[in-house]
Amino acid sequence: MKKVLLSLMLLFVASVYSQNWKSDFEDAKATAAKENKNIVLVFSGSDWCAPCIKLDKVVWQSEAFKKEVEKNWVAYKADFPKKKANQLAPELTEANKKLAEKYNKNGSFPLVVLLDKSGKVIGMTGFKNVSATDYIKVLHSFEK
Repeated sequence: MKKVLLSLMLLFVASVYSQNWKSDFEDAKATAAKENKNIVLVFSGSDWCAPCIKLDKVVWQSEAFKKEVEKNWVAYKADFPKKKANQLAPELTEANKKLAEKYNKNGSFPLVVLLDKSGKVIGMTGFKNVSATDYIKVLHSFEK
């Protein structure tokens, strides 16, 4: 019984502190409009793009970024995995392709696009070999 209770507590703590990435872009836009926040749209190749993987480990998984998203942004990751085992649902793959047609015409990976709540581009950046705090500063610099 103690193990079950401990497992449930760990799951709860993990869910409280986990990244709140939206899985539907329209939902991300609706949340951004409702909460008056900008959107961080990330184009990633999670299982083949080395800079994408490093950006995920250093920035997106950092506590600093998680806190910043909670306070100031809505986050959406348009992932384009290549390995068969990591394929997304067909609807999500199609939705991500449509986002790429609009916001990532050159097919750059990683590409981070900061959008206002209506979906207008405020700024774009790619991989930077900096700390999470410095990367957050880059994203905020687009808002000025």
